[in-house]
Amino acid sequence: MKTTIYNQIDLQNTNVQHHIKDVIQSGGIVVFPTETVYGIGANALDKNAAKKVYEVKGRPSDNPLIVHIEKPEDLSRYVEVIPDDANGLIKAFWPGPLTIIFQKRDIIPTTITGGLNTVAIRCPSNPIANAVIKFASTPLCAPSANISGKPSSTLFEHVVDDMMGKVDVIIDGGKSQIGLESTVLDLTSEEPTILRPGFITRQMIETVLNKSVLDKSVVTPTEVPKSPGMKYKHYAPSGVITVLYGKEVDIINYINTQLSTNLNVKIGVICSTELYDKIQTSRKFDIGSMSNDAEVASNLFIALRKMDELGVDIIYTHAFSELELGNATMNRLLKASSYNIKKV
Repeated sequence: MKTTIYNQIDLQNTNVQHHIKDVIQSGGIVVFPTETVYGIGANALDKNAAKKVYEVKGRPSDNPLIVHIEKPEDLSRYVEVIPDDANGLIKAFWPGPLTIIFQKRDIIPTTITGGLNTVAIRCPSNPIANAVIKFASTPLCAPSANISGKPSSTLFEHVVDDMMGKVDVIIDGGKSQIGLESTVLDLTSEEPTILRPGFITRQMIETVLNKSVLDKSVVTPTEVPKSPGMKYKHYAPSGVITVLYGKEVDIINYINTQLSTNLNVKIGVICSTELYDKIQTSRKFDIGSMSNDAEVASNLFIALRKMDELGVDIIYTHAFSELELGNATMNRLLKASSYNIKKV
């Protein structure tokens, strides 16, 4: 398949706008940036287009896709009921990185919902994402633009590596601002429940709702996932990741000991700025300062992909803050490691 590449300036051209609309309306795939990560977009009302997305990603068909809409006013077309809780959240966080699960209308095919009668919907704030949905004149199902199970794409280069020749259009939007997928909140359960943490934190949601919110961001193998990123191994590079917990000095000593005693194994390290100069290897990535949760979050998937570029067999990293946005970062990191943790 020939893939056409556009940038943000190209989107001002009416011929480009018509091309994007024609691709999506004919069941094709357009990769575009959002404020969270890059998405692989197709017509959310076309079950065959949705099947293509699953095929390109190599994604299990019971793993639901998120529907992206142009503006909050479009929501009522696709859901049966908009709960009172949703109205306050939409006013506070849409457009933005919050996905809400509703009871779906029949216009949404079960192909994209994993066979469920619920649908996950968000309204992105990234201007390119918003423009693509507008050009398409239809909502888009748009999971992260990466091979299923691998680190999500937050740079244009990531998308080219994974999707060139597999999709119709790729739009270059530079680096994703947030770098982690959206928060997913289920409003179809008895209590508001977070199924995937993200930039919109539990505390932020509770402030708007003035009530407690459950966190159920991990499911057992026998449960049916209502949101992406719950059931299957996600975000993982090829190397085996170990997440280290302990004092900074003990983590540094442990990693350096492993580096000096396992000379026949390629070891990579993902660490904070505070540890970077103390780690005795060139195969390392400075993910950001421990005092800057947003920086760490935005660089996580870049760091994981860098480990693949370095061709490492083993990856050591350390735990970061698990408060607010840090909770979302650690959720992704622990899933990428298959919860392989070690106390030192």
